[in-house]
Amino acid sequence: MDKNKIKVALLGLGRIGQMHAKNLIENSDFKLKYVFDLNKDLLKKISNKYNVTSINKPDLAFNDKDIDCIFIASSTPTHLKFIEQGVKQNKIIFCEKPLDLNIKKINSCLKRIKKFKPRVQIGFNRRYDVGHHSLKKHLKQKIGRLEKIIITSRDPSPPSLKYLKSSGGIFKDMMIHDFDLARYYLGKDEFQSIFAMGSNLSDKRFNKINDYELATTILKSKKGVQCIITNSRHCSFGYDQRVELFGNKGMLVSENKRNDEINYFSKSSTNSKSPLLHFFIERYSEAFKLQLFDLVKFSRKNIKPRAVFEDGRKSIILAEGAMKSIKSKKFEKLIY
Repeated sequence: MDKNKIKVALLGLGRIGQMHAKNLIENSDFKLKYVFDLNKDLLKKISNKYNVTSINKPDLAFNDKDIDCIFIASSTPTHLKFIEQGVKQNKIIFCEKPLDLNIKKINSCLKRIKKFKPRVQIGFNRRYDVGHHSLKKHLKQKIGRLEKIIITSRDPSPPSLKYLKSSGGIFKDMMIHDFDLARYYLGKDEFQSIFAMGSNLSDKRFNKINDYELATTILKSKKGVQCIITNSRHCSFGYDQRVELFGNKGMLVSENKRNDEINYFSKSSTNSKSPLLHFFIERYSEAFKLQLFDLVKFSRKNIKPRAVFEDGRKSIILAEGAMKSIKSKKFEKLIY
């Protein structure tokens, strides 16, 4: 019955917001009560599609005592405002990354909400990918002491120039997922220093907005674990997502996903495989659904999810460290 379901207000109905709406509707633990977006046509379309109430002001959701959870998929500049407003109303918060593009604003928000004992889950969906999470689960058992992390992440093509101008750059928009995933594998260990480089070889538009189409970072943790992350805004063969963990007793690898796992052999090709899944919503579709189960446990039993506010905060610290290193051309110390 509806009275036993977690009542949700979804703020933001862009591509990822629409995906969240579908997942919430299909999950029997949730009741999507409200949707909000500044685009009135889109708001009406999604409201009608899922038979949910559209609201023209987010305040209606925050002030509704029947709402248990505020689901934030709106533009980045709204995230902290909505988090703070929701926390003060004792709502469970789910917020897409990043928390904000400015670490000072994030730290100020944290100071203001601490006294309310905030319950905030961050949408770092890669922690919920079955393959990537399996590496974490089997880490010590399979490869002993972790020594090196190698993460490869390449998009099939860059987003629009309009998006790129407001995204915060490759480190805060794209590599932020990899920073978080690397921290996930480190556990209680933390990265202490970072070196970054970037370049534009194929698409000169990135020069105009002071961003990069190719970026690499090298990080070192307090315990000496090395990490290499490589990103590209373009990839001719699809959405390339791989993780390698190397330890003193072996290695674990989480590979790309495809439409099927058939290998084809013929006169013209050997060991030919189907293309990679197209982009993040397709590649991490199961992970997006699995993170909702953590949200259920967080809401009903106060069990901490895999990614919380502090994880969002520290990922921005790493991203800002990378940007500082690009300018200084040297390793930069990370201060949390």
